[in-house]
Amino acid sequence: MTNLLDGIELGTGTWQWGDNIWWNYGGDHGENDVREAFRASLNAGINLFDTAEIYGQGKSERLIGANWALERERDPDAAARVMIATKFAPLPFRLFKSQFRAALAASLDRLRVKSVDLYQIHWTYPITPEERWADALADALDAGQIRAAGVSNYNREQTIRAHHTLTLRGHGLTSNQLEYHLLNRKIETDGTFEACRERGIRVIAYSPLAMGLLTGKYTVENPPPGLRGWRFRSLLKRVPPLIDLMRRIGEAHGGKSPSQVALNWVICKGALPIPGAKNARHVQSNAGAAGWRLTDDEVAALDEMSARVMKG
Repeated sequence: MTNLLDGIELGTGTWQWGDNIWWNYGGDHGENDVREAFRASLNAGINLFDTAEIYGQGKSERLIGANWALERERDPDAAARVMIATKFAPLPFRLFKSQFRAALAASLDRLRVKSVDLYQIHWTYPITPEERWADALADALDAGQIRAAGVSNYNREQTIRAHHTLTLRGHGLTSNQLEYHLLNRKIETDGTFEACRERGIRVIAYSPLAMGLLTGKYTVENPPPGLRGWRFRSLLKRVPPLIDLMRRIGEAHGGKSPSQVALNWVICKGALPIPGAKNARHVQSNAGAAGWRLTDDEVAALDEMSARVMKG
């Protein structure tokens, strides 16, 4: 069975579009920046945009819908290549498939489309079995409301269960979106990555730059603003040796930045990174991670250094 995401190296994550809690939307970036980032993505050949109903309480989906509508008028051929992935949030009060259907309909309305390319269950919730949401995804596939089914933040067992339920309905599980980067490699050791590979499920790597820590931009003296600085205050002390290694490796590849090396590492591992972008400049930087490959020795060196940094 072919996978909708086959051949895609890189996407654009849109958590920053509309979110002012973690990403200061409305402060250091706004609608014009998002519009330029959307167009810059298409110009760079990055056609996959990943969003969720909870990003900015629906604002991210609305921004994508508005910008996609503008592109359909400006350049129908480019707009036709756009792929949209969004997510259903299984909040504690959401227990039934009827609520799933209502949430999907609301997302389609905000995105201004009749169907979405990839619809994902954003996380698991203990009260509701994975089979229920997988069955709801199958219903949406049968109804033509979505082209492909995905999950997010599912561990090995949960992934296998969701995949099994979809298979019984004659469908496949296209993706599992997980946090994966040089500072978080849990899925390599807990069996989740292996389970995905064995079943042809594409791993989509969210926060592939560790929310900015792998860009080389931040230090203990200059931490990320807001909640990110609080969350990563201890890790910032340990990350400089890894950043230094990425800089050296990047120089060997014609001056690639640490962030481009970090994203290429994810690509080399067989995952699909979806770095965020607040503006066109960020998109252009992200795009520089595609179209080339680290050597096996460089990947091994990064593996070793990341393990050392994470051990502290």
